[in-house]
Amino acid sequence: MKWTDTREIAFALYEKFPTINPLSVRFTDLHKWVTELDAFEDDPKRSNEKILEAIQMVWLDEAS
Repeated sequence: MKWTDTREIAFALYEKFPTINPLSVRFTDLHKWVTELDAFEDDPKRSNEKILEAIQMVWLDEAS
């Protein structure tokens, strides 16, 4: 997975943390959790707030 794979990342986070409200997660924690996913293979420095917010919003959709 790369940072641009927001749907795949969000689904993986939902599976790993099914009881967490995505809106309660700080971007620093979200960044850490994404980079720790087994299938994640991108440069951790390539993320930004816009990407993290997109992941968070898709994760929220998955959790609803």
